[in-house]
Amino acid sequence: MTAPLASKAAFQRIADTILSSSQAEHTSVSFTDSESSTLRLANNQVAQNVSVREPNVSIRAAFGKKHGSASTNRLDSNSLVETLRRAETIARLAPEDREYLPPLPPQNYIDVPSYRKSTAATTPAEVARKARPVIEQCDKNGLVGAGILSHSISARGLAASSGLFGYSQSTEAEFSLTATAGDSSGWTYNSHRDIDALDIARRTNRAVEKAVASKEPRELAAGHYPVILEPAAVAGVFGPLMFALNAKSYFKGDSALAGKLDSQILDNRLTLRTDPANRDLLGEPFDQAGLATRPMVWVENGVLKQLYFDRFTAQERGVEPTPFPSAPVLSFSAAQPRSIDDLIAETKRAILITNFWYIRSVDPTDLTITGMTRDGTFLVEDGKIVAGVKNFRFHDSPLRCFANVEAATQPMESITMERGKMMLPAIRLPDFHLSSVTKF
Repeated sequence: MTAPLASKAAFQRIADTILSSSQAEHTSVSFTDSESSTLRLANNQVAQNVSVREPNVSIRAAFGKKHGSASTNRLDSNSLVETLRRAETIARLAPEDREYLPPLPPQNYIDVPSYRKSTAATTPAEVARKARPVIEQCDKNGLVGAGILSHSISARGLAASSGLFGYSQSTEAEFSLTATAGDSSGWTYNSHRDIDALDIARRTNRAVEKAVASKEPRELAAGHYPVILEPAAVAGVFGPLMFALNAKSYFKGDSALAGKLDSQILDNRLTLRTDPANRDLLGEPFDQAGLATRPMVWVENGVLKQLYFDRFTAQERGVEPTPFPSAPVLSFSAAQPRSIDDLIAETKRAILITNFWYIRSVDPTDLTITGMTRDGTFLVEDGKIVAGVKNFRFHDSPLRCFANVEAATQPMESITMERGKMMLPAIRLPDFHLSSVTKF
């Protein structure tokens, strides 16, 4: 590291400088300080190794319901006060915001295991040593590897004239690999607070195996198929449901879940909860609004039990606001402690899907989405992978396809370029709409 991250005491001094100088009715301070290092692989070699230090202070000033914000990356007192004055000027000129609410009062934040010494202490030489076997494995199998291995340490703080104060430090590491041949590819991606928990060797082997096994793919007709969705593929389809939990849209009537509170929306063996203290997820003690995070159940045994209430909507409805639903865990009550390979072994015929990409909304009224399979799509027959198949475009909705689940594993780590970190099972579905065939 170029210099130690700002400590809790250092952030307290930053907040005190701003709050003691404020002329506004309400003042809020949001602070981040991070240092990240990224090693990039391309063409089976290290292509780049960069480090970035990024401190930032954002100040919001409010006069009644008029508010304005300004930010700076300079932490000396003069720069902080100058930034505060800009925020105050903007606030005075701004129109009133009917949804603005004063800062929260002090909160009690839970202890979240967001910091790992193993990640914070990692050196560039150690990262290079971890990357070398990845390159060697791709080269040995005649594949071209590309990906990243990164790690970061960050400090986050918030404070307000209401007495609200929060501070935390966290670490994060990421590993991704795409191994490609002329007509096939295999992929893996993981993120964790602990760089030693990325499971690089096993994930590399899996990506390489997929790239080799999917060479010379067959073309199958589009249609409705039974499928096995690996956790990353589940994330791609399930993701829109997380956003549909928004209470504001629910009560406006434009949500796909409108009128379905306390009703069955998924298979009655599926439960969705959030667990910010889960050691394999990327939970935080507080959300962007400063609300204390806590374990919550959103869908229980397939029944919608909870909506996400931002502070304004909660006030309108006379309920307590909820922290934003992060660190999700989806579980299947009939799951066994089995692997994806076990799901394959007990399957008569299905399409195995590793991942989806370029996912877009088609019909928000029922959460229908579209996207394409990617980096490992296979035909399974009589409990075995018999061939790679050309990729498909799909059209389906999580409300339809997850209403009937045949089998699932225990929750596993899952993250994609389009979805944040979750714990999700691999799932076998009896029917999934693969609407057209791509040419690769």
